[in-house]
Amino acid sequence: MRATKAWIRAKVEHPFRVLKQQFGYVKVRYRGLKKNTAQIVTLFALSNLWMARHNLLAMGQVCAQRA
Repeated sequence: MRATKAWIRAKVEHPFRVLKQQFGYVKVRYRGLKKNTAQIVTLFALSNLWMARHNLLAMGQVCAQRA
């Protein structure tokens, strides 16, 4: 049971680590809910690209070899 919880927690918290470490999103300045929401959505999209970069680069190399 503990191992399952730890596995799920690691999967959930990894994107937050990427946001904080790679993109420097440590403190939030109040700029309005719309601006903060837009920034966090953009950062999570970048986080997804960052975590999938190896797969994306591999796909690009396969496509380049076919052409």
